[in-house]
Amino acid sequence: MKRRDFFKNVGNLGALSAGYTALSLFAEDARADLPSAYGKATGGSLTGPYLDLRTGVGNKIAYSRLNGDLDESQQKVGWFKGYIMAVRPHQPIKDVLGIQGFGVSRLEQQEDGSYAKILREVGLYTDLRTGEVLEEWKNPLTNEDVKVVHIANDPFNYVIEDYFPQPPKFGDLNREELPKIPFILPWQQHGERLDMEIHINLFYPNALNPKKWARESAGPMVQISEAFAFHIDAAKMQDSNLTTLPFSGTWNRITPWLPWMLMGQTPGHMIYAAFMGSGEDLEQVHSRQVLDYVEKHYPKYFTAPETYDPKTPSLSSLELYSKEQEPAPLRK
Repeated sequence: MKRRDFFKNVGNLGALSAGYTALSLFAEDARADLPSAYGKATGGSLTGPYLDLRTGVGNKIAYSRLNGDLDESQQKVGWFKGYIMAVRPHQPIKDVLGIQGFGVSRLEQQEDGSYAKILREVGLYTDLRTGEVLEEWKNPLTNEDVKVVHIANDPFNYVIEDYFPQPPKFGDLNREELPKIPFILPWQQHGERLDMEIHINLFYPNALNPKKWARESAGPMVQISEAFAFHIDAAKMQDSNLTTLPFSGTWNRITPWLPWMLMGQTPGHMIYAAFMGSGEDLEQVHSRQVLDYVEKHYPKYFTAPETYDPKTPSLSSLELYSKEQEPAPLRK
């Protein structure tokens, strides 16, 4: 296994990338988010004068400014907004749901110079025609009325360091210690814009055991792939007066059926396609009905957690579902 197979501390959207401690089966030389996939990195904004993006230290600070604010008294809001498609064998792909939400984060520098990102995030499933936040939904793939379970992760934390993280131990089954490799991301400069893309390809044990969660579980293992594209003003990257960096970009995700859809191990999967960004007021991005829903049901999610506690677990959406929900009765 190579260290990029365990690409843990990535992704601005936190727990939406479920299973960061999971095992990926994609080899390093086949990854699409390596710098080599884009050709030789060029451009003055990659080398200074403030940050050298060819080094782990430079990337740690750059990525921390994307994910939060070096001024620890400030919080940062990142948003996402898009739609979800259903993919079934030998059938047309079908648009089925909207997805809207945001995360609010805070940075806390650690004694070793790393930055802990402390995050709360909420994601709401919406009606594609009206934009209304759904509480019940008639699944067009099964014609069954189901209860919608939104995303609400509190907290989802991770640490941004000079080096890529070591792979997880998996209950001490994996004892291999890999060499430290500098945390260098695949930046590219195109004129006045910096671009960077991160892929996360995961394959890990499902928190929803199909023996217990017959209607919710897609199987004993979960296969997920996510791609985050960031676009940043090159001049702002090298401005040492800016403690945070606004960005725009896209988030794409391939995932099994959502558990509350009650599709079980039906062949097929879902594709998320969304814009994401930071720097805008949420009212410029989301409708009033979405923000009103968060204010009513998830009011604390407008504020980041206050402190970082490494002992507090950061659970994926599937792990939370297994703790907070009950298995649905078998369909007659």
